[in-house]
Amino acid sequence: MPADFRPAEPAPSEPSGGSRPSSPFQDTEQSGSTPSGPTHQASESPRSDLPSKTSPDPATALPADPDPGSTSPETRPTSTTGSAGPTPSRPAPDVPEIDLADPSVITDPFTAYGHARGQGPVARLSGPGFGPVWVLTRHAEARAMLTDPRFALGAGTFQPLDVPEHCRPYMRTMQEMEGEPHARLRRLTAPAFAARRALAFRPRIDRVVARLLDALPEHEPVDLITAFAQPLPMEVICELVGVPEADRPNWHEYGSNVVRGSGEGFATAVPGIIDGARDLVAHPDSELLRHLTEDAGLTGQETVALVWQLVLAGQTPANFLANAVDALITYPDQLAVLRDGPHHWPNAVDELMRWCGSQLLTIPRRATQDVELYGVTVREGEQVTVSIAAANRDPRVFPEPDRLDVRRAAGGHLGFAFGPHFCLGASFARVQIEVALTALFDRFPTLRTLDARRAPDPGTWRLATLQVSG
Repeated sequence: MPADFRPAEPAPSEPSGGSRPSSPFQDTEQSGSTPSGPTHQASESPRSDLPSKTSPDPATALPADPDPGSTSPETRPTSTTGSAGPTPSRPAPDVPEIDLADPSVITDPFTAYGHARGQGPVARLSGPGFGPVWVLTRHAEARAMLTDPRFALGAGTFQPLDVPEHCRPYMRTMQEMEGEPHARLRRLTAPAFAARRALAFRPRIDRVVARLLDALPEHEPVDLITAFAQPLPMEVICELVGVPEADRPNWHEYGSNVVRGSGEGFATAVPGIIDGARDLVAHPDSELLRHLTEDAGLTGQETVALVWQLVLAGQTPANFLANAVDALITYPDQLAVLRDGPHHWPNAVDELMRWCGSQLLTIPRRATQDVELYGVTVREGEQVTVSIAAANRDPRVFPEPDRLDVRRAAGGHLGFAFGPHFCLGASFARVQIEVALTALFDRFPTLRTLDARRAPDPGTWRLATLQVSG
């Protein structure tokens, strides 16, 4: 990616055609301005495969949004009258098309989506084996869609074909529920994943991280993805749900096979996880499972489904952790800020998630009726997604968005989604990433990258290899 990349459009103070977008909403965000400092240029030339950054004028944060589900009426899509059924709509002449198979999109998604964002809030995605999908590229419009009940995740979104029939009831997670069934489970489970519980769990994450770091060689090259970033989330999940130590190697193997998404290994992994989770729920030996079954009143099937959901989502922290490590090595001035002021770490995790988060797109929603979406008619049954990469670089919300600034109050990013399907485990993920990064750079203060190669994945900004030496 070009080191001097800037968004295709100027950074307006207000979004065109509406009010200023709602502001960052997480309670970890701090209001105010980012202190000015030296120009954020790394001591070595930035690699072209990293998200780029620009000169560091102070970035003013927006005030906190008390309601993550609120949407201003100016940015809400409007309905068309009636329904024309599933007839495919045609993009307007000025709606940009993004080909997910285009090598330039795969290697430099930030530029591709940035150009689309500059032309308007809606674009069109296409690619081999991937039907046309509408994509929202601006922050306010993305948040509006993610809270709009006319766009829904359908049953079967996470239902692969090659799994035993007895596993299927457990694979319908909250992620593909809408309305009251989703709201009920969310109400029951949210307290178990609250920020205070994540902080209380931090000492156990500390121990997991320490064990993994103890196994790393001190002065020899190591692939940090396979040795640290990938095993960490599954080890934390095992700790959280009470998987016995003797069974954890199997769970790690299951997790690796689930990530691949298909094939013989996947077909074996799913029943392994489901059957293992059923045993855990039948004899709960963790505070989380006891709380869910005894206090929250979840059924056994619902609790097993939640464990499956945790495993399914476990790869996201792994990819993000590798990106964050690589970014901080590449830009040592930012790492120096954190070493001089450890109190910046909570902001840094959100800023890194905004700047180099691994998820480029949200899971597509289907329109449940015809909807007029910012000048484009989305027909009932058509799919709409959000370009997280574009929304997190929207200059209407994040001044100088291509600049990495670990002091920025970036809590309004969409890396954890938004609205009813905001990431249930966001607080645990934040703690896990903060612990991992602080411990890694404390243990290996001279860590350097030897080889970092990106995977050719149009939906995920991830590293295939991160060879480092400390």
